[in-house]
Amino acid sequence: MASDLDFVEFVVDQIQNTGVITSRQMFGGHTLYCDGKVVALICDNQLFVKPTKAGKLFIGNVVEAPPYTGARLFFLIEEQLEDKEWISSLIRLTEEELPKPKKKSKKKSGKNT
Repeated sequence: MASDLDFVEFVVDQIQNTGVITSRQMFGGHTLYCDGKVVALICDNQLFVKPTKAGKLFIGNVVEAPPYTGARLFFLIEEQLEDKEWISSLIRLTEEELPKPKKKSKKKSGKNT
């Protein structure tokens, strides 16, 4: 599941004009965020974009695969990754369709007496 940092940086560079792009290393892979929303995973130097209706329509003949064993299916992006405009459009469509992240609530600690 490990990915080269060079590959992660390449992907981030390809989609940098879609919004605020950040990545976070997790379990040997990387999670990509666009404007605070998880839009994709990078595992084994492959890009897996979260599935959305808009993304599926945009891609057309979509290839789906799990990014790691036991994961749900994501859109596997291969040769289109070289096309900066195309991949940026897909990431923007994906981000727009995904819900805003839920704010984590802080639980109060203490005992009720």
